Formats: sequence, structure tokens, C-alpha cells
Amino acid sequence: MSAQQETTERAPAAAPAPKQYFKGVVKQVMDGGAVVIRGPPRNGPPAERILALTNIDAPRLARRPTPANPATVDEPFAWEAREFLRKMVVGKPVLGHVVHTANREYGVLLLGEDPETAVDVARKLVEEGLAKVRDNCQDKTLQEAQETAKNAKKGIHGEGAAAHVREITWEVDNARGLVDKYAGKPVSAVVEHVRDGTTLRLFLLPDMIHVTLMMSGVRSPGTRLGPEGRPDPAQCEPFATEAHYFTESRVLQREIEVILESHNNNNFVGSVIHPAGNIAEALLKEGMAKCVDWSIAKVTGGPEPYRAAEKSAKERKSRIWKDYKPSAVINEKDKEFNAKVVEVVNGDALMVKAGKTVRKIYLASIRPPRLEAEEGGNRNRQKGFKPLYDIPFMFESREFLRKKLIGHQVHVTVDYIQQAKEAVGGELGFPEKTCCTVVIGGVNVAEAVVSKGLATVVRYAAGNDERSSNYDDLLQAEEKAKKTGKGLHDKKNIPSHRVSDMSGNVLKCKQFLPFLQRAGRMQGLVEFIASGSRFRIYIPRETCIVTFLLGGISCAKGGRTLPSGEVIPADPHGDECTTHVKEMVLQREVEIEVENIDKAGNFIGYLFVESTNLSLHLVQEGFASMHFTADRSPYANQIKNAEDNAKNSKKRIWTNYSGEEDPVAIEEEEKAALNEDRKVSYTEVLVSEVTNEGKIYACNVSDGPALEKLMDNLREEFITNPPLAGAYQPKKNDLCAAKFVDDQWYRGKVEKIGANDVQVLYIDYGNRASVPKAKLGSLPATFQTPGGYAKPYSLALVVLPPDEDLTAQGVQGLKEDLLDKTVKLNVEYKTGGESFVTVHSGDDDVGKGLVEDGLFMVDKMGGRKLSKLVKEYEDAMARAKKYHLNIWQYGDITQDDSREFGAPAPKPVR
Repeated sequence: MSAQQETTERAPAAAPAPKQYFKGVVKQVMDGGAVVIRGPPRNGPPAERILALTNIDAPRLARRPTPANPATVDEPFAWEAREFLRKMVVGKPVLGHVVHTANREYGVLLLGEDPETAVDVARKLVEEGLAKVRDNCQDKTLQEAQETAKNAKKGIHGEGAAAHVREITWEVDNARGLVDKYAGKPVSAVVEHVRDGTTLRLFLLPDMIHVTLMMSGVRSPGTRLGPEGRPDPAQCEPFATEAHYFTESRVLQREIEVILESHNNNNFVGSVIHPAGNIAEALLKEGMAKCVDWSIAKVTGGPEPYRAAEKSAKERKSRIWKDYKPSAVINEKDKEFNAKVVEVVNGDALMVKAGKTVRKIYLASIRPPRLEAEEGGNRNRQKGFKPLYDIPFMFESREFLRKKLIGHQVHVTVDYIQQAKEAVGGELGFPEKTCCTVVIGGVNVAEAVVSKGLATVVRYAAGNDERSSNYDDLLQAEEKAKKTGKGLHDKKNIPSHRVSDMSGNVLKCKQFLPFLQRAGRMQGLVEFIASGSRFRIYIPRETCIVTFLLGGISCAKGGRTLPSGEVIPADPHGDECTTHVKEMVLQREVEIEVENIDKAGNFIGYLFVESTNLSLHLVQEGFASMHFTADRSPYANQIKNAEDNAKNSKKRIWTNYSGEEDPVAIEEEEKAALNEDRKVSYTEVLVSEVTNEGKIYACNVSDGPALEKLMDNLREEFITNPPLAGAYQPKKNDLCAAKFVDDQWYRGKVEKIGANDVQVLYIDYGNRASVPKAKLGSLPATFQTPGGYAKPYSLALVVLPPDEDLTAQGVQGLKEDLLDKTVKLNVEYKTGGESFVTVHSGDDDVGKGLVEDGLFMVDKMGGRKLSKLVKEYEDAMARAKKYHLNIWQYGDITQDDSREFGAPAPKPVR
């Protein structure tokens, strides 16, 4: 039927007074017989009025249950009538004419803007069999339309009415199950009610499931209803009515698609997909909503568009952001930089070195593990509490970062500067924090930590911009960690670390010393560096922390502040040394060899990092000098050579070295050593030479392979490039190449130059020879180092007898016992820079044996340090005297040949 015909049918027989129509847009269809019409907006949301269609009765829709009333059921075809009318008029301009009023307005609704051409909505419903004409209706067109529908058995006039009653699910018992059922796929829906700008009630189609949906990732200002059941601007939050109208005018009773992403109690959380776009994003862009962190990670398609839309509204200070103040702008030069990680501070902070500057940075927007009791600010901790080990997952968090970052270059982006906070009441304060996003190899470090469940994400107030630039990635990582029950989110498997701190416990350390000595090299982790040679080391195998001092060296000390507040200035290069060592070993896995312990319970020994002996390294770099205790270690030769090289290069502490030792300082050091407790640390050596003065030269057995390789390389060099005979002009104290009687080349030192021959000391074996000048050659620079492998020693506590014949007898006995034999040395003391040793062959003390055989005399040295050993030697000499052995054959030579009668003094073995 044409519009003209419809108009004709509506026209009365006689010309009546013209009808008065009001214009509007249909906001909502309440059921098949009533609509809500919205007028034009004027300074805010427009006025609304309800118009019930006169002369017809439409089937009643079911009503949802309330606390006072149970749910009702649809009348047959009620949903079809409502849907027919909804699709026909919602959102479209209409004309309304009120016929009469009784509780509500009843009248005629025309679809269109011209009464002459507009469509009568009531007649359309009757024609489709979706409404009945009332018995008292005088409108013939409606009656005729009903007769036509009856004849065609349309709608309510047909059969099978029971099949047209919906089965509605008003309450979802298993919200999680419904979310899983749809598995993130779009679901068709019709919006039944808009509670506020971001909360909707809707039916999921075709299953007729009634749900309340909160848009994920956003929240608009809250609304409060007035007496009329509509949002009351006086009671609503600012801009709430605008947001409500914005959403309602676009989605109410519109066909949309939703994606159920999660649930919150009985409400669902999801995304609303409108044909014109994402309504949540539009709200954010207009400044009618804020991003909310608790659900933004669930947004299908990611949170980035939401954040960008919110940022745009903030920049324009639109609506709810009208008072927005941006956070402090960071200088572009300081915002991004590359740095080397030198230390991990617990689970959320790093010490990084950029150029020559070391600074502390924090991983933005994450919180390291902490005790549950401290969540509310309660920090009552027991004595001896160690956060790193006593807070669950703190150690795991620190270790994760340490293994990934220490010593590596990272890219740092400064996100914000958190201002310092003063302590208030029981709540602790903190200094200014530089909070950053740290990336290594394309991986966000904070995100990696959170994904392992080793940190949590800080929650912020909406609109707070002081957060990580990858905040949403952190939230998603945390959600995954929670779902898989990792780390902090696993409440059943909570790690504990019972770590014993042995620092300062002298008795306990002394009991532990033999075990560490027998263990040889042990794995450790450097936890703290007090100076270049003093560390606190965690030993995982024994779950203990010890204070460890580097052995064999005297290291430059850095500046420090005593508990009293007194500041001790640094030695020259001391602070540089401490910084150097921190970069090299702090929080690195190392190996330690414990040799001894000092009076304070600090263990002394050697530390190796990546196979580098740190004591040797510091001496090489000129940060330390060799200590006399190094003579007892297997690394003595290497340390001595390193010191010589550092001196020659005048590195750091040797900058002003002139080649002469300070005799006063040496003498003081030697005297101090004599008053220490005796320490025994045997070094296995091969005695290569015994001089006529009773001095021995010995090479460390551990240096044997290196010496052999050096000799092979030297001879290969001279075979390849033989020296020209007589071309080399020797100078005293020069290092040279010299042939021996076996016609092989060796390294030598020129001691005396004659007309044709040169007196040479073979520095790697300790023997001397007179060599023709023709058998000398210049020593290539590559063979100038290391220093000589043969080191000179003298026997401690013994002297040769004064008589030359008896001296020769003693030297011969010494050669028989030691020459070309492998023995063990222990350095007992030093005098004038010379090392005096006790020598053991098996379990026998060679020096004491020579005294007991009557070949040597006792030299009372060593102060209280060696008093016990001196007594043993004196007892041995007493036995030799008693049995008149060798030098004592004719009696006690020390009594008759006293010095005041001109007898010569005994010859010390030097």
C-alpha cells in the first residue's frame, strides 16, 4: 500500500481540525505498544516522553526479577512485536500526536517527518499480526488491517503461539563458564539499558541470556538516578550525564556485538563493537571516561588505542581532564641512554654506569617481593633480619636480574621521576627515584621479572601518568603469572633461605677454617665490596656468608666513614681500585681458595673470577703490591713478576717508583711480621741450585709447564734467528740469552764483565757460570717477562759454622739433602728483603735434621712467632753436642772460641 493510499485511508469523511504533532527521535521501544521519544537537545541531554500507541494492545514482554517480585514470562509474540517495532523506529525521526492521557500519554505515532507521507506505526503492527485492535476502536483502517492479518493467520492470529515465547536466562550461575564458552569470539546482542557511560544491560542473542556488561579498560563518571528513574545531574559525578547520553544515543536498543573477556562477580567485562567503531575508545577521546588498569589488560586488540585516546583527551584538557596537569617533562638528552649494569639492588633497582657516572635507577611500575606483614606499613623486624634472604622470593628475584644483567649493556628509558617522600608516622619515606624501562636484547626487564612472578605491578589512581611506558604489558604479564601460579602467586611453594652470616664470629670461623682449606676451590657469590681486597661472599654450598680478604697483596684502600662519623681519606688510587674491583667482581660468581684466617675471623685467600686471579690482576694493574705472605702461596712467582712489571711500567701506585725500596718501611714490616702468629702454608718447589754460601734456588712446581714452554719458545726463536757471535755487548744487570755447557740457550742476568768472559746468573735455575762473550746474545723483548722462575731462599733459624772446613761440610750436607729434589717450603720471616724458609722433605724438617747431624748451628730468630720452633732446633743442637757429631766432634765450639778471643762469628746461611 502506498503512502498516499495510507493517508487517504486515515483521512476522515468530514474535514476535521488539523492535528497537532510533536517531533522527536525514538530512543527506546518499551514493548510492542509503547515507545520513549527524545526531543531536541538544549544545553544538555534532551527531554523525553513516553507515548503509548492508542487503539491497540500489544503482547506484554517478560519482566526481569526484582527483590520484591519474581520474573514474568513473555506473552506469545511479545518479543517479535518489540523487535519489529525496534527495528522500525529506534533512532529515527517520528511525529507524535497525543489523543488522550491516563497515567501516560496515548496517541498516534507516525514514522517520518511529514504527516502526509509518514507511516502509521500502529497499523503496521496490526497488519503483521503483532498487535490486536481494541474492541472500542473506531478506526476502520486498523480494523481492516486486523481482518487481513487474521485471514493470513499472521502472528498472534496463527497457530503455535507457545513456540513464540522466549526462554530467558535472567541470572548466569557460572559466569566463568559463559566467558569460556564464547572463547573471545564476538556475540550478537541487543542493549536493553544503559546504566552509565560504560555499563550496559543487554540480551545475548539468540540464547536470550540477560547480562550486565562493563566495558573493559574504561570507566565513565558514575550516575545516580533521580525520582523519575533517570540520571539526576545534581547527584551525578561531573560529566556523567554527558557520558550517559553519549553512549545511550548510540547503542541503546541497537544491534551490536560484544566480546566477553572476563567477569567480576556476576557482571561481565568485555568490549563493545559498534558498527561505527569502538564506543569505549570514542568515550576516552571525548574526555568522558578514564582508562582503568584492572581490566585494560583484557581488552581485545590491546590497550594501546585506549591509552592513545586518553592521552589525546588529556592534551586537549577535554571534559574530565579540564584540570589535568602533565607530569614533569624529562630532558630529551637524559630520557634515553645506554649503560652497563654493575649491581642489582634487591628486586627492583639497578646501579648502572653510563660513561664514567654510576647512578641508581628503579624499574618503573613494579614492586619487589615483600613480607605480607609489611603490606600495611608494619616493619617490625627481628634482629639479624636479612631482607635478601628472609623475604620470600626476594633472593630469586635478585638472582634472576643478576644472571640476566650484571656486566651487560642495557638500554634505559626514563619514564618519570618520583619525588622524594618524607617519613610520616610509621610509614617510611624514600629519596627521589628515577624510574625507568630497561631493555636488554629487545626484552623489557621489568616485564620479564613480572612474568616469572618475581615482582608485582603497582596500581595507580586513574589519570596518574607517573607509570611505565609499557605499563599495560606489565599488567598482562602479571595476569599470565597469576593464571599459571608462578612465583609470588604460588601460595603453596614458598622458598626459604637459611643463611648463616659468619662475619665477626671468630670462634665459628676458626671451626670452619679446616673444612674450607680442605675443600680447595669453592664456588661463591660476591655480595658486597668494602674495598679493593675486602669482600662479603655468599657460599651457596654451605649457605653461609663470610668476610674474605685477598691474600698475598697489600692493596690501596678507598676512603671510608667510621661508625663514629670520622672520615678516613683514601690511599692514592684507593677509590679507583674499589670502583675497578666492583665492576669486575661485584655480584659475580667466583671461586675462592681459603689459606688462613686473621684474628677478627676474616678468611684470607685467593679469589678467581673467570679464571683470573684477582690478587695477581690488581698487582698487574698497579693497584696493589706483593705482601710477604705471598711467598707461601703457589702464586708467589706470578705475583712477584706482575709487581716487577708494574714497577717498570710505573703503573698507579708505582708512578713515583725510582727502583729503590724504602728500607725503613721494609724493616718495620719485617719486625711486625715477627710478632704475628706463625702461619704454615707449604709451597712445593724443585731445588735447582745450592750455593757455597748455603743459599738455595728453587722453582715452584706449578711453574714447571710454563718454564718448559718458555725454554722451548726461546730455543725455537734462536734456531730461527740465530744471533751473530760477538754482536751483543753485555752490560751489568742486563737480561741476556746465554748458552750453558749443554750448548742450549737460557735466560741469564749479567753480574760481572771480564775481558773475554761474563759472569752470568741463570735466572730460571739459580746457577752461575762464566760464559764467553761469543756465547751471549740479546734477549728478545718477548722473553724479558716473566721474571726469573728460580727464587733465592735461605734456611731459617740455622747458620753455618765459622770454620771454612766445617762450612764446606755443612754445604755438602745441604746439597745432598736438597739439590735437584722436590721439597716443600714455608716462608717463616724476611730480613732485608730476603726470605727465610723451613724446608720439609716428606715429614722431615731438613734444617732441623742438619742441626741434629751436627752440620749447622742454631740462629735464634723469629721473635715470639717462632719461639716454639727455635726450642725444637735448640734441642736438636743439644743432642748433636751430646754425641759430638761433626762440628761438635771436639767439643762445644761456641764456648772456647768465644768472640772476645778473636774467633770469627758463625756464618748465617745467606
